[in-house]
Amino acid sequence: MTREHLLNLDLPALAAILKTAGMPPFRARQIMEWVFQHRARSFDQMTNLSLRDREFLADRFVIFTAEKARHVTSQDQTEKILLRWPDGGLTESVMIPCDDDQADDYGRTVVSHRRTACLSTQVGCPVGCAFCASGLEGLKRNLTSGEMIEQALQLTHLLPEQRRLTNIVFMGMGEPLANLDATCGALKTLTAPWGLHIGARKITVSTVGLPPQIRALAAHGLPVTLAVSLHAPNDDLRRQIIPWATGISIDMITSAATDYFEKTGREVTLEYIMLAGVNTLPQHADELASIARKIRANVNLIYYNEVPGIPFLRPDGGTMKTFQQRLRTLGVNTHVRRSRGRDVSAACGQLARQDRVPLEIHRDTPRTGGDKSRSHRAL
Repeated sequence: MTREHLLNLDLPALAAILKTAGMPPFRARQIMEWVFQHRARSFDQMTNLSLRDREFLADRFVIFTAEKARHVTSQDQTEKILLRWPDGGLTESVMIPCDDDQADDYGRTVVSHRRTACLSTQVGCPVGCAFCASGLEGLKRNLTSGEMIEQALQLTHLLPEQRRLTNIVFMGMGEPLANLDATCGALKTLTAPWGLHIGARKITVSTVGLPPQIRALAAHGLPVTLAVSLHAPNDDLRRQIIPWATGISIDMITSAATDYFEKTGREVTLEYIMLAGVNTLPQHADELASIARKIRANVNLIYYNEVPGIPFLRPDGGTMKTFQQRLRTLGVNTHVRRSRGRDVSAACGQLARQDRVPLEIHRDTPRTGGDKSRSHRAL
């Protein structure tokens, strides 16, 4: 019999299975504590369980199912792992460190060791954004909730014992809301006291903008931050760079985002990847400001990480600053997201693509510079 992935189960489901094997109800909580708090990779490590119980669990369940195909660390200490699942599918997960000096309630300086995990929800991606590496080979399959949780645990195991994941972003490969049930299942375990116990307000779910699914996510009652990958301030341009935008207008997305805010009390963030010469003009900032003010949204401006074989280019710092200042002048809370892990292909889908594409392609393709008019050719 194929062993079941333990991480697909929540606490009540595991307790029900163990009850049929004659184990007491508290055994399920002990097992989850070993996995999530003590970082056990095997049932043999669960020393407060009887040998008989450990043998039963090892025969029935598996904790980790993926092979770590690659693990790379950036100069800025961003870590990225490429996981190969039993069916051969590849996904990427990233851990982003941020050590901030802060003052506590007594004015003493303390260091906040923030560790953000970026998780994937699908093998490949169905959206096919023109600038993104994840969708180049389309969607292979959905990940299960257990596979999403496993990514978080694999990253947790890279940390010293005294450190833990503090934040989660579902911004890796795939469209989270196109795999809504599994994503919500993972969210419940990640936030549960018996799971990783991460506050819902420290979790962000990113979507290209699927109005029915945005409303369905709100109905689950998990007050996570919703980030909409807008990337263009008008429907015509958005349809050119995001195929899934066909038939889904920005007005439809903003209406759903407004409903999300009213249901959860969480302000929506607009994600905006800056593509040199494509969506970086002053009129684009004016249009984006109008959208953001309408739904009281924050805006994150993102440096584009160039992908070999895709003709979009990264804007320079002056362009980013000018665009940000224009938005702020128009009353929009705007931040430029720091570019992390660029030297280890930390952009979504790049590492998986390197595992399939010959190295020479990446070596010969310039990473910066060039004629910015090339950016328009994909349109």
